[in-house]
Amino acid sequence: MTDLFEPGAFRTALQNWLADNDLTPPPGDDSLDAHQTQHLRVLKALYNAGWMRYGWPESAGGLGGPDILRAIVGEEIVGRGIDHPGPYSMLDVLTPTMIDYARPELAAEMVPKLLSGQESWCQGFSEPGSGSDLASLTTRAVQQGDTWVISGQKVWTSFAQYATRCILLARTGGPDVPNHQAITAFFVDLDSPGVTVRPLRTMHDVDEFCEVYFDDVAVPADRMLGEPGDGWKLAMDLLPYERSTCFWQRIAYLYSRFDALVAEVKIQGQAIDSEMGEAYLALHTLRCRSRATQHRLGNGQKLGPDTSIDKILLASAEQRLYDTARDLLPGAVELDDTPWRTEYLYSRAASIYGGTAEVQRNIIARRLLDLGRE
Repeated sequence: MTDLFEPGAFRTALQNWLADNDLTPPPGDDSLDAHQTQHLRVLKALYNAGWMRYGWPESAGGLGGPDILRAIVGEEIVGRGIDHPGPYSMLDVLTPTMIDYARPELAAEMVPKLLSGQESWCQGFSEPGSGSDLASLTTRAVQQGDTWVISGQKVWTSFAQYATRCILLARTGGPDVPNHQAITAFFVDLDSPGVTVRPLRTMHDVDEFCEVYFDDVAVPADRMLGEPGDGWKLAMDLLPYERSTCFWQRIAYLYSRFDALVAEVKIQGQAIDSEMGEAYLALHTLRCRSRATQHRLGNGQKLGPDTSIDKILLASAEQRLYDTARDLLPGAVELDDTPWRTEYLYSRAASIYGGTAEVQRNIIARRLLDLGRE
């Protein structure tokens, strides 16, 4: 099996396995519930066959190998329409965080549950008054003996209604502690007394996001991720994954939608014009940048503020693709109830979720170009 660590051989073997194992989603149901059911089904099959374990360390239940292997799995699965990019992306965001910050025993116990589809997790960072300004969060954790009692509210929490657990940021330091040193991360069971999850209906008519309330929720001290005050560092390590590597499979999905757009335009007898070429160029630029990021990660480099470039390119490419669909498929967005309409509306959020485009440009200006704070 050692030759599978070579990316080309790995991809070929995975493609052959997928040809022999039909994981196509059941037809007729495109609801979020159906997406989640299919997601767990796919993870279970991939994990049992070993594919989902490559690229993850053996200490956390993986089979080792370079990080690029897990990117290949995501690209093949999502690009073929076997799984949806939304729930799948949570793996690339949350798993590295658990491995890096949880106690080794906790990571060894929990990570296989996520990768195998036994559980889903969510990320409790944003709050009603603390989105882009994460350091101002107000959810608080107070220590009482061997437990921490957490109270507060999170919002825009993706797939929380399906999650078993949540990687949560809470304030533990007093008013005299600087914001960045007063935040601590916890791994919270969402079936704990005091947790309330309420889905939010968005303009694209899918309740992917939720608000989550924590009312005196008791969390064992050994569920802390890292040490007291490590929450900001954990967030800064997690967010680059949220702004880069988790997009690899979304890029594959956007390419599949580009192909679908080309097919529909041809059916209508229209020519493939320059607008279509610009959409393709935006996708290709994004993929090239994402590929470079994947290889930096694979070479042992730590992801950082440079991933803000990836995030801006994703938002631009996604919105350009769906703007092109709106222009070339008259009525598909404004008048008809089609997947193009739902996805066009969702694409408007691409320059907001994971950190707004304005925040990303500020990061690039200050931390990469050293242009100062103003």
